[in-house]
Amino acid sequence: MGWARLSSQVREGSGYNLNCSDLARGLAMSGHRVVYLASGMSFRIWPRGPHLAFREKWGGVDCYEVRNAPTVAPSAVNFAHPEREVSAPETTRLVLKWLDGVGAQVVHIHSAEGFGLDVIAAIRASGRPVVVTAHNYHYVCPQVDLLHREREVCTDYEGGQKCVGCLQGWDVARTRRSRAVGQSLEYVLGLYPADVVRKAAYGAKGFVRAMLRGKVMRRFVPGQLNAERIVEPEVACGFELPEERGVRADGLIRHDLTREPLEQDPKDYARSAIDTNERLLGNREKHLVVLNNYGERRAAGAAALAAASLVTPPSDYLRRVLVSMGVPEERTRWVRLGQPHFDQIHRATKRSPFYDKRPWRAEEESRPLRIAFLGTTRPNKGLEVLARAIPLLDAEVRRRCHFLIRAGGGGDRWFRKRLSIYPEVSVYGEYDNFLLISARGEYDVGVLSHIWLENSPLVLLENLHAGKFTICSRLGGPVDFVKESGTDAAHPLGNGLFFAGGDEAGLAQAITRVVTGEVVLPSAREVHAASMHALQSYPGHVREVESIYRQLLGVESEQLPQVRVALRRAGAETLAG
Repeated sequence: MGWARLSSQVREGSGYNLNCSDLARGLAMSGHRVVYLASGMSFRIWPRGPHLAFREKWGGVDCYEVRNAPTVAPSAVNFAHPEREVSAPETTRLVLKWLDGVGAQVVHIHSAEGFGLDVIAAIRASGRPVVVTAHNYHYVCPQVDLLHREREVCTDYEGGQKCVGCLQGWDVARTRRSRAVGQSLEYVLGLYPADVVRKAAYGAKGFVRAMLRGKVMRRFVPGQLNAERIVEPEVACGFELPEERGVRADGLIRHDLTREPLEQDPKDYARSAIDTNERLLGNREKHLVVLNNYGERRAAGAAALAAASLVTPPSDYLRRVLVSMGVPEERTRWVRLGQPHFDQIHRATKRSPFYDKRPWRAEEESRPLRIAFLGTTRPNKGLEVLARAIPLLDAEVRRRCHFLIRAGGGGDRWFRKRLSIYPEVSVYGEYDNFLLISARGEYDVGVLSHIWLENSPLVLLENLHAGKFTICSRLGGPVDFVKESGTDAAHPLGNGLFFAGGDEAGLAQAITRVVTGEVVLPSAREVHAASMHALQSYPGHVREVESIYRQLLGVESEQLPQVRVALRRAGAETLAG
């Protein structure tokens, strides 16, 4: 169960849905009957009221959805009305009816967004075991990231009082209506004709408003696509360097950096203390305080998890946070993520002739150190932290670097423009799992500069599977995966470095330590050795989850068959997992 469309994988719901969809597909390939139910995203004008519908079959999984659910997904839509997520009896009744209809033996909830928090206890009361994989902090935070105003980690929610005004509230009724009309049009007319109708309707609204104001015609004034701007100071130099004329130069490319109307400045953020993780866990008594409806929602979320048969966060840190919020520790277990593309990256890395070669040595390399940021432009991912750290680097350090930035999600143009003055920076757009397999050869060091309490970031796992040393914010789950240089006698070079979240100066310092040779980069084999305590294969992940199901159903472990995962190649070859 979840809120995103299973076949959309990472394109809807990001890493949560990628794991959910690949796990479902892996269980189906292992011989199980797997069915999926989504809620909170699908709406129709008719029939009215919440109802069940079959959507599609994908990866051997029958996918259903609750249409016109009272609780809209994702959770941020309901932020101004947290009580709507506490209980959704109409949706819960449909869920129980659906479970009976498909003959479900065990239920695995990957996200309760779009459902009511009461659904877990209701399913347990029906006699079925419930496994809950918490991919974020949704159960104890309606913002889901524990990120206050999307700029600083929320270590104390003050009984719910700090939640007030944290996010701007959505018009829930308008959102439901808009989705119902738009999705109904798409169902009847098709995607592109529906889009034409929608745009015509939006245009008609503007036309009516103009008529009411006495302005029937609105003159079109085209914008300046190539506006006259200040030219680059070195434009008269041609091929010559100013240094050759005895003029001091800093090597930057000076040109127009005027921000266009559609190029919004990234949101500001707050610096976190290096021990923010521990500070959050130390507030256990404060987590249990309830002073308003937000506090009641948090208590309901913790109670919902307590009703589950087992809660399986993908990082031990998230597990400990949930325990500090009131979830019984004996009902929690850290289950590491495994993905098909993780294994593809891992195998390709081990096959490389450079597997045992340390990628870059400060004292002898003639090429730059290649540093990669892979992620999105969303504020919580911290691309802005890296963008502010690069100008803080000493010029000689910066010239020994090449930064490769791949960030999807839109809004990257202003990053491109701002960072274009540094010839050592390349900013690209969106990437996918296919690119990641080959991208491991493009860089030496990964950067994770997130400003929220990351859970089990797929990018970090992708870096470690690729044998890449990673410079990482010390916030959230990465503490379970990253071993710093010099902290483990068995792996003295470690697999990464930490800096305080949101501390651009700390990130610049960490980069400098690598560039100057103070920190020696390990080989891919050494990174793998230092990371194996936290890495999991895809067949291993499917096998572990299946064993949990069987244990909860009371099936003896000796009866557990070996999981078999089909690798569809030209010869339709099947390998045992």
